[in-house]
Amino acid sequence: MQVQIFSRLREANPQPVTELEYVNAFTLLVAVALSAQATDAGVNKATKNLFSRVRTPQEMLDLGVEALTEEIRTIGLFRQKAKNVIALSRILVEEYGGEVPQSRAALMTLPGVGRKTANVVLSCVFHFPAQAVDTHIFRVGNRTRIAPGRDVDAVERAIEDNVPVEFQQNAHHWLILHGRYVCQARRPRCRICPIEDLCPYEEKTE
Repeated sequence: MQVQIFSRLREANPQPVTELEYVNAFTLLVAVALSAQATDAGVNKATKNLFSRVRTPQEMLDLGVEALTEEIRTIGLFRQKAKNVIALSRILVEEYGGEVPQSRAALMTLPGVGRKTANVVLSCVFHFPAQAVDTHIFRVGNRTRIAPGRDVDAVERAIEDNVPVEFQQNAHHWLILHGRYVCQARRPRCRICPIEDLCPYEEKTE
């Protein structure tokens, strides 16, 4: 069933990508860190001007926390996020030569960077099949039984364990987009779902 499900998701969207806008590993890292408790659209709106001028950790340090705070003030928790971005930029400059590290452990030592953020960067920039589980993927994984789990860590492990290798690289993209636009929280759009006949979810909508 896993092959059937992901084959259909791939057919519907052969080259899925993150909806966050970025220009390099550093700007993606910043964008994902800013996206906590915010929408991708909201983050993109706030970072459009920022990323046209700031693309490296050193440029972020040169901008400074006050100016960054003003740039992202439309995003929830913007003051703390600005402090985290400046702090992680300083660490990248001082400890990593201004480069974004390519390991989950190293990424997760940065202020404001959790496992999900690290996995997004590893997947999107470094093409490592890391599974960044958010609320959409958690919901889809459990509803469809593609990757059931009691928490996001369990769902991440279930994706890694259950999804065939050929689909691992794009699995989290397909699942997040499916959850965002089709298998929605309050009223899933089952009528247009490409895997409706394979899904065991009992409370299907018309």
